[in-house]
Amino acid sequence: EMESKVSEGGLNVTLTIRLLMHGKEVGSIIGKKGETVKKMREESGARINISEGNCPERIVTITGPTDAIFKAFAMIAYKFEEDITNSMSNSTATSKPPVTLRLVVPASQCGSLIGKGGSKIKEIRESTGAQVQVAGDMLPNSTERAVTISGTPDAIIQCVKQICVVMLESPPKGATIPYRPKPASTPVIFAGGQAYTIQGQYAIPHPDQLTKLHQLAMQQTPFTPLGQTTPAFPGRSLGSVAGEQRSSVALPVPALTLFPCICPGLDASPPASTHELTIPNDLIGCIIGRQGTKINEIRQMSGAQIKIANATEGSSERQITITGTPANISLAQYLINARLTSEVTGMGAL
Repeated sequence: EMESKVSEGGLNVTLTIRLLMHGKEVGSIIGKKGETVKKMREESGARINISEGNCPERIVTITGPTDAIFKAFAMIAYKFEEDITNSMSNSTATSKPPVTLRLVVPASQCGSLIGKGGSKIKEIRESTGAQVQVAGDMLPNSTERAVTISGTPDAIIQCVKQICVVMLESPPKGATIPYRPKPASTPVIFAGGQAYTIQGQYAIPHPDQLTKLHQLAMQQTPFTPLGQTTPAFPGRSLGSVAGEQRSSVALPVPALTLFPCICPGLDASPPASTHELTIPNDLIGCIIGRQGTKINEIRQMSGAQIKIANATEGSSERQITITGTPANISLAQYLINARLTSEVTGMGAL
């Protein structure tokens, strides 16, 4: 019944669907010299736009009448299946992984998609055979959530049709702040005039271009010491590269002792010291994260011990005590400040 409602033109209105893709997936959709995406646009009749930038994630926006959108989706799903088949011919894997697409949907529409007690999403899963999952959290600095669909291309197409029906029947409420992927999401740390990015547990020296930009920025902006008693909220280092004019954060991190925690066998590590900072109560949550995930991440990456004092009555602030080598402490402060910065700029967007 749903299908006929869509295809008979009752719901054949113009619709916009946003997809979140990794760089590699986007490359596959664009194709050599843009041939693939050109063909998809021509054959489906849908407008397909791909967000700019050297981001690990990109947004692919598909706009058009519903039937054009379904055609575009079908082409994308079959292209991804082709990629999976090709990658399997070179590997020993025997079971074929499903095709997976991630939609970006305004959070205000996710309730209708899930339905009372999960009834709607269950119905979509059962009638299409696709797996559908709605993320519990909103995407950073936005009011949108990721909806992940996986299965065979045919199951995915049926599933997208049903999701479109739900989205058309319950339009978003209020203003939607769209998710914009951040350029290469690794934080940049400056030490001894050299730029480093953090990848997993390691600090990787960054290309010279960033270092030069940083040196220029340092001549322009006064140096803000990190970890003042009330944290200043410095913009993330070199936010200006992303076209946002924010001050850059310089870190007094000795270049060679950035990650002493990587070499547990060395006794020559500098003596441990302690540093304290105070954080407003209403921002402590973004540092601790869900069930302590963020604070544990900061502990692991910085190698520092971090203790957060319990809230005291009548006080609007919480004490954080960081213990470790000077490098550990600098890195922990940097990561804490980066969390605060993203929280504050996120609040600014709202």
